Amino acid sequence: MEELVKNTESLEPNAEGAEVLENSLPARKRYPWYYVKRFDRYIIKHFLGTFFFAILLLFAIVVMFDINEKLDAVLTAPWKATVFQYFMNFLPFVLSQFSPLFTFIAVIFFTSRLADRSEIIAMLSNGISFRRLTVPYMFSAAVIALGSYLLAAYIIPPANIERIAYTNKWVKNKEVIYGDNIQLQVRPGVMAYMARYDNTTRSGFRFSLDEYDGNTLKSRLTAETIKYDSVGLWTVRTYTIRNFKGLKETMTKGVVMDTLLNIDPRDFLISKNDEQTMTSPQLKEYINKQKARGVANIKNFEIEYERRIATTAAAFILTIIGLSLSSRKVRGGIGLNIGLGLLLSFSYILFMTVTSTFAVSGYTSPRVAMWIPNFVYTIIAAVLYYRASR
Repeated sequence: MEELVKNTESLEPNAEGAEVLENSLPARKRYPWYYVKRFDRYIIKHFLGTFFFAILLLFAIVVMFDINEKLDAVLTAPWKATVFQYFMNFLPFVLSQFSPLFTFIAVIFFTSRLADRSEIIAMLSNGISFRRLTVPYMFSAAVIALGSYLLAAYIIPPANIERIAYTNKWVKNKEVIYGDNIQLQVRPGVMAYMARYDNTTRSGFRFSLDEYDGNTLKSRLTAETIKYDSVGLWTVRTYTIRNFKGLKETMTKGVVMDTLLNIDPRDFLISKNDEQTMTSPQLKEYINKQKARGVANIKNFEIEYERRIATTAAAFILTIIGLSLSSRKVRGGIGLNIGLGLLLSFSYILFMTVTSTFAVSGYTSPRVAMWIPNFVYTIIAAVLYYRASR
């Protein structure tokens, strides 16, 4: 605080509306927090304002390209479904996916304007340290990071259900409706198998249910067909139950029997983008349940869960990089800073996409894959910040 208000006398807005600190020792003694609050508000207001303005501009571009790509669906589907079911749910999804880009653009653009008008030089020359200048930037980044995480973890997944339903119906159906050679653990010691399952009829064929005591088979239920009724309730038809006790075997046959199984078709019929329709608590529960059952194809779910957490850290990292790059006035003007900012932000998103393939291929865990870009860009941010603060 002493460093911030040292040799300050008054706050006078310049021609652009910025507030510049000047000498006022009596005002400093009477109102020690006055200038801090107004200075912080000035940075935060323009940072977040530029962030939301960048979102609106990019939304307009994204909507135009998306309409052009899905023109047949837009012309065929009812306009209410296109507007309210698709676009109203698509735009928050875009915001979640590209929030690091929006953050970086906002920092670069706003800070470059301050530097171009020599406002940062005035702030530093009047007693504000570069570290103190960083505080309102980091507060704004925290607001963006928290908002982005809440959107990605809790708000956008239910909206994605409507969005994906629209694309499956009017654009291209990517829903998985059948599976072959399905095997999974119902509970510890109980394994289920279906040769084939068709979700259009909700029926499975050549079903078996084996119960083990350690390595010993206790009983086996086989059925020609099994039909899914509701949550946990299945109906087997033309079934045979064999119970084993040592060398003794007893057999029971029947035509129809209802049975409770702790499995659901979505446990083994995994469609593309299913992970985007689950909130973070649902994702965590689903991942743990599928791991316990021995299901292998859940990498995308683990990547999505880790991505939501990793991108929150990106707001802080890219804010530091953007501030460090654009805090000094350069001969090329703000255009050079904006161009460099776009290059770095797109490279971050591309880097995260590339490292996610490492997890899919099994070279590393999803957590490590999602945090590799953050580790690399944290080092870049530290170097740039050190050089900018000197």
